[in-house]
Amino acid sequence: MLLAGLLVPACATTQPSPSPSPSPSPPPAVTTAPTPPASAPARVSGVAPLRGIPLLHPAAPRRGARNGIPVPAAERVTLQLYVMSKCPFATQVQQVAARLVSELGSALELKQDYIVSEGQGGQLQALHGEAEVRGNILQLCAMEHHDQGMAMQFISCLALNFRKIPDNWEGCAASAGINASTLMGCYTSPAGEQLLRASMQRSQAAGAQGSPTIVIAAQKYEGSRDRTALLRAICPSYTKEPTPEACTRLPPELPVKLLVLTDLRCAACATAALEHNLKQRFFPALQVRTVDYSTDDGRRLYRELGLKGLPALLFDESIEQHERYARIRSWVQRRGRYRLLRAPTHFDPTAEICDNNRDDTGNGRVDCADSTCRAKLICRPERPRRLEVFVMSQCPFAARGLLAMREVLKNFGGRLAFDMHYIAEESGGGFSSLHGQSEVEENLRQLCARKYYGRRNRHLDYIWCRMADFRSNDWRTCVKAGMSADRIERCASGREGRQLLARDLKQAKALGISGSPTWLANNRHKFNGITAEAIKEQVCKHNPGLRGCANKLSDGTDGASGSCDQ
Repeated sequence: MLLAGLLVPACATTQPSPSPSPSPSPPPAVTTAPTPPASAPARVSGVAPLRGIPLLHPAAPRRGARNGIPVPAAERVTLQLYVMSKCPFATQVQQVAARLVSELGSALELKQDYIVSEGQGGQLQALHGEAEVRGNILQLCAMEHHDQGMAMQFISCLALNFRKIPDNWEGCAASAGINASTLMGCYTSPAGEQLLRASMQRSQAAGAQGSPTIVIAAQKYEGSRDRTALLRAICPSYTKEPTPEACTRLPPELPVKLLVLTDLRCAACATAALEHNLKQRFFPALQVRTVDYSTDDGRRLYRELGLKGLPALLFDESIEQHERYARIRSWVQRRGRYRLLRAPTHFDPTAEICDNNRDDTGNGRVDCADSTCRAKLICRPERPRRLEVFVMSQCPFAARGLLAMREVLKNFGGRLAFDMHYIAEESGGGFSSLHGQSEVEENLRQLCARKYYGRRNRHLDYIWCRMADFRSNDWRTCVKAGMSADRIERCASGREGRQLLARDLKQAKALGISGSPTWLANNRHKFNGITAEAIKEQVCKHNPGLRGCANKLSDGTDGASGSCDQ
């Protein structure tokens, strides 16, 4: 999805498995630990203190203290993090939090709890596996037995190379001055697991499912996670003078002006959620002005800027002076004195609106009678007992849905016509796709397999084989008897394959389909789902009386749903 980076990213416990294969068994209970050193460690070669963050040993001065006197507990501001130790978004925040601890000292009370669950037999399990369970315990033990400065040095060091957690503990302990014997004594004893169970209960009581979840002074925080933004959220809670030095040096938040050009006739042009994300994550002083296309200013602006659709989000050029502009620059295009945010634009204000009983273009043809509406979903004719799906060939959700289609088609016994289409983008004379060039190439191969071996759905044997291991590059092993790998390759690498894919992309664009998988029942009813039962239910909803609808098919127990968005 083009604007995915504008959302606040998190590792979520509610997300479905990204693999179409059965879910792995829960990780075993923690019974082993990384091998501790034979003696208290000296500084490990090659592990340096974190740049820009001084080591905070117990005797180190607290820069957040008032005149060298620690801030009383009642006057401290609490920063609470709910995290997973191997979640990349959480580890970024942990590194920022370490810097805040360094700058604010005893004026900041940092608390961290961990998002885990109990599996079979009461064993602790985490989204990123047993290694994350171990990493969580290591971090809790560091916080339990050392001051927050030393603990955060250790945790931030782990976070710098989070993929190696927990195996990178020893060098990080040495770098932070953590006592390895004390740390391992906690980690390998029942006390370590007890700390994590207590932490789990606090996270569950707070309803924290996404990592990181941030709470500042008892208020949930959903803004930007950089140092300046977090300081701006923390510092107003200091009500007594003198405030910490880091707060007095904060620069003022620059205002950002955003003009939203939209059309009241467009039901799908709402931008409130996107504006909220921009304000929360990037520009707290965002000033929004809305202009409708129906006004003289709106039509003039649309023409002058050469826009091709609405809504259009137009920043004033002064946005380039903002400290966070670099983080959205890749989503911005220059348009005169404006900076256009590359957001999805599916509404053409100059075209016929296909469902308002008006002749919007003045050509005497209303709604579906206008040729520009014929490809729109609302104007497509009903074709009973037909099912189509739009996919990206390396999307894990599409893989699960397509594998489920084996059971669906068997259930309906030839009474349901099925076809597949593909989602990508035309780019520079070629194609691009969410999962890279390998996905484009596989889209082409599957289209060619459909063209030459689609009779009686023989091509599905190739596709089901590929979906069982969709990340593999060894596609030839999935070419079944009676098919020619060379023929598929010639088609996929030549003009023939490109024409097939371009035709599919045109259809997906006309229908406004960008999520994989998106299903289409009877040529006009869109729906989502990735289990056999969910797909069957939607087919039967639009085909009452179809034989096979009374049968119960396989249904996921994980609330399975989801899509990959281009």
